[in-house]
Amino acid sequence: MMLPLPSVYRGIFRTAIRKLKSRNPSLHRLLSDCDGVQTGLADADTIFALSSGHGRCGVAVVRVSGPASATALRRMVGFTHRLPPPRTALLRSITDPCSKEVLDRGLVLWFPAPHSFTGEDSVEFHIHGGPAVTAAVLHALGSVPGTRPAGAGEFTRRAFQAGKLDLTEVEGLGDLIHAETEAQRRQALRQMSGDLGRLYQDWSHRLKRCLAHVEAFIDFSEDELIEDGVLDRVDSWVCGLQAEMEEHLKDERRGERLRSGVQVVIAGATNAGKSSLLNTLCNRPAAIVSPIAGTTRDVVETALDIGGFPVLLSDTAGLRDSSDLVEQEGVRRARERVQQADLTLLVVDSTRLPSDVQQVAGFLSDHLKTVLKQPETDKCLLVLNKTDLLPEAQTEKLKQELRRVSGLPAACPISCQTSEGLKDFLTVLRSSVQTLCGDPLSGAPTLTQSRHRAHLQQCVAALGQYQRYRDFDLALAAEGVRLALTSLGRITGRVGAEEILDIIFREFCIGK
Repeated sequence: MMLPLPSVYRGIFRTAIRKLKSRNPSLHRLLSDCDGVQTGLADADTIFALSSGHGRCGVAVVRVSGPASATALRRMVGFTHRLPPPRTALLRSITDPCSKEVLDRGLVLWFPAPHSFTGEDSVEFHIHGGPAVTAAVLHALGSVPGTRPAGAGEFTRRAFQAGKLDLTEVEGLGDLIHAETEAQRRQALRQMSGDLGRLYQDWSHRLKRCLAHVEAFIDFSEDELIEDGVLDRVDSWVCGLQAEMEEHLKDERRGERLRSGVQVVIAGATNAGKSSLLNTLCNRPAAIVSPIAGTTRDVVETALDIGGFPVLLSDTAGLRDSSDLVEQEGVRRARERVQQADLTLLVVDSTRLPSDVQQVAGFLSDHLKTVLKQPETDKCLLVLNKTDLLPEAQTEKLKQELRRVSGLPAACPISCQTSEGLKDFLTVLRSSVQTLCGDPLSGAPTLTQSRHRAHLQQCVAALGQYQRYRDFDLALAAEGVRLALTSLGRITGRVGAEEILDIIFREFCIGK
């Protein structure tokens, strides 16, 4: 009697078979023809789910993936012998395998492994998008032996396990699905296309080469099988890699900021028009506006698309000293948000500016220090509100003076009441947000996740370990390179020791 394999060995066995099948289509077909073998070697479950959006729509796509995909296709569509040509859309009646009732008439596509999104046999049913139709098709698929509804992200997980996507591409796919602005779409699509993964794979390959040379030197240098200068080359490679990674980390978190949204905080003294500015930018009454000073007590947030870039806009309590405990808490939260902000919009009541325009620069400089404590001019915009209450000649003199002075953040005179100056302000705001996010299509790909940054920082620190121990303990130095390689592999999800051995024997031909 054959005893079942422990789960750990079954997992190793399945992974090995999956790799063999992906590299050799003929072997995959041979294994797929043996239903009993396939069930034991591949993932036993065939999964299915609605892959398009929920709700009423013209067309809905139901995806099936796994060893029983061909069975599901035959039973649902009525193919008796040969399966349809791969990746060819055919118009067919889709029936319930049990009752033989026609559920819908739509397109079916067959994707034999390994040429599918998951690397497994897959089927897609393109059906009408009514809730009753999709529910009937999903219910019918559940009656096919060996199938079950997919879990969240399970198709993508199988694609990763089959080597179709690395972790950065998986994250890019998720970001693309959730992208709400044009810039987010561009960044996500670039990452999903593999730009970031290829950069890390190149570094990984070079680290493997460094480690292979160090390991070869440790193991074979005494037998004089290693040529001179090997470690000097490794030193140069490590220094070059460390410099590239450190430069990559100096991105001012542009990619992360673009992915999650730029934190823009509206701050200023009470009754300056902060809530009016929020409502003007939102085109809706998101915050209560009142002539009573201190109306806003808590943080009011709203998400905006500013010129294709995501912005999380926050209106805060007026910054002033108060004996009211609730207002004190609001002021504390406001200052906390200002400290965390990527960009602060400091709203100033124009009617409180000095009548002598030559004194305006000094007034604004003092006001910045009073309200923001430690102002950073590159993280702040001055919004001079209520210009509609000033004489037109006074407003023109103010604009001329602001263009002349230096050392202050960009200043934009506007009126939330009449929308005067709003267009120019939005242009300045968009330029500031674009600078904070960068162009997702130009230059090298940027970090988009905090975990990328953490692993890269560990990688740089490990390369520092190589340099510290290189002249004292080569084994510890090699461990530094190995740790760096592991940290980098955690970003893409690919870490393998056999590749290092391949490099050793290929480049050094030890023992021929």
